[in-house]
Order: sequence, then C-alpha cells, then structure tokens
Amino acid sequence: MTDDTKTLGRRLFLTGAAAGLTAAALPAQAQSFANSTEFETPTTEGNERANVSSFRLMSWQDYFPNTDHGVILVDITSRALHFWSQDQSIYRLYPTSVPLTEELTKRGRTTVIQKVVNPRWVATQGELERNPDWPKSVEGGSPENPLGIRALYLGWPTYRIHGTHDTRKIGRRSSNGCIGLYNEHIVELFDLASDGTQVLLI
Repeated sequence: MTDDTKTLGRRLFLTGAAAGLTAAALPAQAQSFANSTEFETPTTEGNERANVSSFRLMSWQDYFPNTDHGVILVDITSRALHFWSQDQSIYRLYPTSVPLTEELTKRGRTTVIQKVVNPRWVATQGELERNPDWPKSVEGGSPENPLGIRALYLGWPTYRIHGTHDTRKIGRRSSNGCIGLYNEHIVELFDLASDGTQVLLI
C-alpha cells in the first residue's frame, strides 16, 4: 500500500462515510459506549451551502410535563437543540447536525445516562473489514476523533449528543443517527445537563 493510498484512506475515515452498527445487529456485550460508533457523511464543496438552520420558537410546556433534571428538545426539522434548566432560569438554543435520512432518524423520549469528556472512538470489526485503512481507534481529545471533545450518552444504545471537529456538518443532514454540535456548544451543554436530563427528539 502506497503512502498516498494510506493518506486517502485516513482522510475518508476522518470525514466519515459508514454508519455505526445498530443495536439490533450487535450482541449485548458489544453495545458498550466505547463501541457505539457514529460516522457522518462527507461534506463536499458543492453542498456546504446547505449548512443552514431555520430555528423555530419552542416552549418546553408543549413537550414536557416538567423540567426535572433539565430538558433537551431536539427539533430534527429545524436542526436545532433547545435546553431548559430545571429551574427554567437558563435557556439555550444550538444549531445541530441531524441524521442523513429518515431511516437513520430516531424520535421519542429518552434521558442522558452518562457524560463523557473526550470520548474515545473504537471501530467495530465489521468497519475494519470494510475499511482496512481506518484506524482501530481514536483516542479521546484527538482532533481526528469523530466524536469531538464531549458526549452525552442517551438511553438508546449507540445514540449520543456529541461535538464535532468538522464544523461544516452543523446545520446539515449529515449524521447516521446522533446529534452533533459545535465543540464550544457541547462543552456548554455538557456542563448544563446532568445524568437524568430529559431528552425528546421530534
């Protein structure tokens, strides 16, 4: 394998192309946080202009019975994440990346079950077989990590709200299931949210 081929393969890995395995395709022991991968579709110069979010005003009362532990509302249509604190004194609105297709989109209620600083990305065996040039893992904190610098793990296996180093993806349909934020925004949300924060994707 030439150096050019290795470089190309690594570039394709960094921009991302393949979806992570779904929970149904994984044995229970493989559904760990380390192996719940999230890849995003490459962004090309021709479609970068799609990086736009049209925010809609939202009220937490329309979607949650209360704000216990804080609440996160993700609006797939407007590609935005809304956060209200438990005492309702803090409200934040962030642009997001959203799943590429309806088939990859999960809607409904869940909660934040774990908060991870500098999450480590680990490739599954199937991904390595299909993409032998990809690394087996990327350490947390690396600028090459597809998960960015913070991640909120949700009650649904393999689904997360996380950062991204590729800012072109925000405001676009570009993920394979997870919700992506600018790194500076996930850092703020990470500090505001807690284990048990209510999450609703609509």
